[in-house]
Formats: sequence, C-alpha cells, structure tokens
Amino acid sequence: MLRPLASIFRPEDYPDLLVGLDSADDAAIWRLNEHQALVVTTDFFTPVVDNPYDYGAIAAANSLSDVYAMGGKPFLALNIAALPPNLPVEISSAIIRGAAEKAKEAGVVVAGGHTIQDKEPKFGLVVLGLVDPQAMLTKGGLKPGDQLFLSKPLGFGVATTAHKRELLTPEELEEVTGWMKRLNRDASELAIKFGLHGGTDVTGFSFLGHASEMAEASGCGITFYWHALPFIHSAHKYAQAGTFPGGAFDNRSYFEHYVSFDPAISEIERMLLFDPQTSGGLLLAVPPEKAAAFPEAAQLAKIALWQVGEVTAEKGIKVAV
Repeated sequence: MLRPLASIFRPEDYPDLLVGLDSADDAAIWRLNEHQALVVTTDFFTPVVDNPYDYGAIAAANSLSDVYAMGGKPFLALNIAALPPNLPVEISSAIIRGAAEKAKEAGVVVAGGHTIQDKEPKFGLVVLGLVDPQAMLTKGGLKPGDQLFLSKPLGFGVATTAHKRELLTPEELEEVTGWMKRLNRDASELAIKFGLHGGTDVTGFSFLGHASEMAEASGCGITFYWHALPFIHSAHKYAQAGTFPGGAFDNRSYFEHYVSFDPAISEIERMLLFDPQTSGGLLLAVPPEKAAAFPEAAQLAKIALWQVGEVTAEKGIKVAV
C-alpha cells in the first residue's frame, strides 16, 4: 500500500528527512538545523472505553507517545475527529475536553483540527514536537549488551476487549484506564538524560511485534525473561477467558516467525505477548554501564520501570523463563 510513496519520495532526495518511510519508527523527523529537528506524528482509533472523557485522554496520551518514543518534546497538536451526527453534543465535548486536558498536562497546545461525520466515533491527534538530532531515540539504536526496560505493564488489549464484553470489574477498568491515560513523558525525559538512543513505544503491533521491529532495525537479537514481564492484574484472568482482540491473532501470524519461546511458556501466555496495546509503555535500551543507575534514577523520580530483557548479537527474539 505504501510502495507508491516510497517510489515518489526517495530518501536520498530529502537529506533533512532523518526518519521517514525507509524505517518503521514511531514518527517522522525533519532536521531544521544542527541542533533541532521537527517530530511529526498522527494517530486515531475507535473507543476502547465507554467513558468519553477517558477515551479522549487515552487517545491524546497515545498520540503524544509517538513523540516521546523518539526522544522528542511535543508542543503543538491538532484534533482528528470522526463523530456520528446523532452523537449527543455532551459526549463529543467530553472526548475533546479529555484530550485537551491531557495535552495541557503534557505542556502541549491543541490549536484546532478537523472533524467529519462517521458511523462510529474515531478520535486522535496530529502532534508536533522537537528533538535534538544527536539525541533521538530510534528502533535501530540497539546494541548487543544493552539492557531492556519497559515503562508500563502489558495486557491492555485483552482487558479492554473484556470490557467491551461487559466482563471487566470497576476496579479492573480503573487500573487499565489509569495506565492508558498515563503520559510517557517522564520515561522519555529520563532516557534522554541518560543519553539513550534505542527505544520505541508498545502499541498496536504488540510487545513482541514492536520488539521484533527494533531487533530487525538494529541488526541484533533480543532475549526477554517471562517472569520479569509486568502485566496488569486482570491480564491473565481474561487471557484464560479468551478475550483477545482480533489484532492479537494478526500480530502472532505476522511476527511469530521472529520469536522462539521456552516450552514452559503456555499458549495463552504467548498470546499475551502479541496482545495489541493502546497507549502502552516505552521499551528502552540501556547500555550495560548505565543499567544499574537508570532504574535507580527512575525509582527516585517515581517513574514506573521494569527490567525485562537484554539485547544479543544473535538475531531473533527469544522468550525465556
């Protein structure tokens, strides 16, 4: 589908396009000068929760995350909204307010946008940010020996699908909503402070899908440790109930040839690692000489962080126990 773009906009013709169609990164980056580059991204999706305010806030956090995943600082956004004409105005307003207040929390101005009519609500943001070209986070920034850290737990897809089936308890909904609304700002700023260069955010292609993209872009391998991986409390419960979204099966079909699992890891547990995430955490690669100080700094700053694996010279993804 994207081949016409690749043939029309050849990377060699645009030397200031530092990150574009030739990579699978989270946002496009255009160099403005030696010390500054523009980060540009867009994302939108259908509701993952019933509360319209929370839906708007989650959509905003998710869109802003792509800038944070590149090590950038977002500053300006535009709404993208497709809303049913019969949707009560108070619901539409709550969606937009939720996004606006989350953007304000991030220090971002929402300066307008565009709305069309559609049968099913869809909402998100175009986001602009700035980054130092010498301090970018990219999927190709991994090196053997790097230690991998994750800034949010997993299981959002299986939980929100359970919510759509009216299975989620109020406490379970509060937990997953809270994580999805949380900005990746603090983890991104810490990554830049420590001079990291390898990172991504975990979203629709799943934990293992995005990790596979990082490994391929870096020409390295990755080993994850199952018992080190964090999950929200309801993830295993609803995985056993089979409430995986359809995207989980698509992800497994596309990415599983990159991955080898320890035989002790069950089929249900494997599926959790292909579960699409909405507004998931950052997956960051930390050089071994900084691997002790990085989580210590995160703990002092009260930033959620889990050490989940390491980068290897041998290509491919391994999930060990």
